[in-house]
Amino acid sequence: MAVYAVGDLQGCLEPLKCLLREVRFDPLKDQLWLVGDLVNRGPQSLQTLRFLYAMGDAVTCVLGNHDLHLLAVAHKVERLRKSDTLREILEAPDRDELLDWLRRQKLLHYDADRQIALVHAGIPPQWTLKKALKYAAEVEQVLQDDIRLPLFLEGLYGNEPAKWDKHLTGVSRLRVITNYFTRMRFCTADGTLDFKSNEGQDSAPAGFAPWFSHPKRKTRGLKLIFGHWSALQGRCAEPGLFALDTGCVWGASMTLLNIDSGERHSCNCAPQPTEPAH
Repeated sequence: MAVYAVGDLQGCLEPLKCLLREVRFDPLKDQLWLVGDLVNRGPQSLQTLRFLYAMGDAVTCVLGNHDLHLLAVAHKVERLRKSDTLREILEAPDRDELLDWLRRQKLLHYDADRQIALVHAGIPPQWTLKKALKYAAEVEQVLQDDIRLPLFLEGLYGNEPAKWDKHLTGVSRLRVITNYFTRMRFCTADGTLDFKSNEGQDSAPAGFAPWFSHPKRKTRGLKLIFGHWSALQGRCAEPGLFALDTGCVWGASMTLLNIDSGERHSCNCAPQPTEPAH
């Protein structure tokens, strides 16, 4: 059995299929890990969800900010944006089945046997793995709760609070947890987030640094796979960290990692057209 991890798909299904053919992926015995942002901006968001859903237990997935945006739009607490390519999902006959599958995915996955974690954006420097798993579970429980889910999605958008406080409650608590796992790039050593900068790691605002670079980061030494930050171009000098978003949806490439061997596979991607505004 082989276990592979792939970077942000964002509705780019053909490059994924190309990579899986290259490694002769067999869903009956192999495993595919996904760093989130399965949908949006690419041309095949609906087909991507259907493809992954059909793979059943062969898939392990964490949610990204675009996946949560889809859920918010589907629950009519957020409108489609001009750059979104989600309308086909919303109008599909199997939308409810696909969206129910999506909201049952994790924010953080940890494989104790391999001692490696999977997340979309990262883990803030002030959290241990144990705390990160605990806080991720809080949001995961709400995502699977029919009553609490709409209230969570209504309060999902926003940059405040910008820093974790264990005394936070309600939607504010869930929002900052979600922002760490799905939107974080730069922060301070105490976990204060910056949302304005999204370029390379050398573009940090004064007083901020890439989340993974803080010397006292409490998950230092943990092997961690993440996506979200295409400007890194798959490069992260921190030992044990694997940046897999290599900008496929922007016309760069998609990257597949063999988790056990460390071997990387790449498939070049064409720039993706966006769905016309309606």
